[in-house]
Amino acid sequence: MTERRPSAPLACVLGSTELVRPLGLAGIACAVVAERDNPVSYSRFVSAVIEWRDFWAEPEALVARLLRFAAAQPCPPVLFYEQDPQLLLVARHRDRLAVGFRILLPNPDLVEDLVDKGRFASLAERLSLPVPPTCRIDPTRSGEPELGLRFPLILKPLTRREDWAAIGGEGKALMVETPAALHRLWPRLIAAETSLLAQEMIPGPESAIESYHVYVDATGAVVAEFTGRKIRTFPLALGHSTALEITEADDVVTIGRDIVERLGLRGVAKLDFKRGPDGRLHLLEVNPRFNLWHHLGAVAGINLPALVHADLAGLPRPATAARARAGARWCWPARDLHAARAAGVSLASWLPWALGCDAKAVLAWDDPRPMLQSGLRRLVARRPRIGDGGAGRAA
Repeated sequence: MTERRPSAPLACVLGSTELVRPLGLAGIACAVVAERDNPVSYSRFVSAVIEWRDFWAEPEALVARLLRFAAAQPCPPVLFYEQDPQLLLVARHRDRLAVGFRILLPNPDLVEDLVDKGRFASLAERLSLPVPPTCRIDPTRSGEPELGLRFPLILKPLTRREDWAAIGGEGKALMVETPAALHRLWPRLIAAETSLLAQEMIPGPESAIESYHVYVDATGAVVAEFTGRKIRTFPLALGHSTALEITEADDVVTIGRDIVERLGLRGVAKLDFKRGPDGRLHLLEVNPRFNLWHHLGAVAGINLPALVHADLAGLPRPATAARARAGARWCWPARDLHAARAAGVSLASWLPWALGCDAKAVLAWDDPRPMLQSGLRRLVARRPRIGDGGAGRAA
C-alpha cells in the first residue's frame, strides 16, 4: 500500500511505467511526457500528461512546453529521464530547464562521452576501463577497413536511434561472424550512412550480462546500489531485456564502484558487464540515466528514483534495505513469452514462472489501466480495415 505525500514536489517523468511505478510506490505523484494513448498515461500514479511523441524532434519546442508546465506548479518538479534521447534533451538544455525543475545530472561532457559509443571507446582507453577491443568505423568515408579485431564482432550504433532497425533489425546490436560476412554486409552499411562501433564479442549467452546500478549523490557518496543479471532478451541474442533478476555479486559491486569513481560520476548509472567463460567481467557500456531496472530494484528494497527525489526535494531519504533482495525477478510478459518460446520454454512452464515474478512491465494488479490500454491498442492494431480484404493490416 502506498502513502501519498502531498507536500512533496511532483515528479515529471520522461519515461515509461517502469520509471513511474517505483516513484508511485514511494507515494510520489507523477506527470508524464508521452503520447496521450501511451499506456503510462493511464497509470493511477499519473496526475498530468504532457503530450509529446518524438524526443529526437523539436527539442526547443519540448523544452518550452516543459517550462510552461513547471511554471504552473506550486513548486519546481523533479525531472526524471529514462532513455538516451530524453537524457540528451535534459543534459543539453539543463541551464534552461533548471529554471523550472530540480535536476540531477552528471557532468555535461561525461554525459556526451557515455552516450556516444565512439566517444566512450576513447574515454575507456584513456581511463584503462575493462572494455573489449573496439574500433570505430565509418562506411561512407572509406572502404572496408583492416579492423585488427578478432571475429566474431558486434556492430553497434553510436547512439540508439530508431533508424538502427534498418541495419540491426529488432536487436540492439548486430553480430558479424567472419570477415566474409562483413564484406557482404558492407553495402548495407554504406547505404545506412551512419558511423558504427565494432567490438570483439565476448563468448556466452545474454544471461552472462550482469549489471551494477548505483546512485551517487552530489558529494560523491554512494547512496545505494544493487546488482542484477539478464535472464532472457528478445531476440535471444543481442536483444532487448524481457526478463531480469536481482543478484548478490560482490565482484560486480567492486568493479562497478571502481569505474564510477574513475569516471567521477554523480547521479544514477547502470554499468553493463559480460562475464566471460573465465569469469572475468568485461565492461560493455555505462548508461547515466534512470531505466527499467529501477522498478525491480524498488520492489527488491532499493528504490533509487525515490532516493533521488528525496534529495532533490530536500526531504528525508526513504528507508532502504541494506541490500536488494537477491532472486527478485522482473519480466515483460508480452515480450518475454516470445523470448521463452524462442528459447524452447513451453507455455505450461513459462506461465507460472511469469506470474511468480515480483515485478512485471505494464502489468500490475493494483494499477490495471495501463495493461488494459496496452491490450486495447494491440486489439485495435490487429483489426482489418474496411477494404483490406480481411488482411488484418494495422489500423
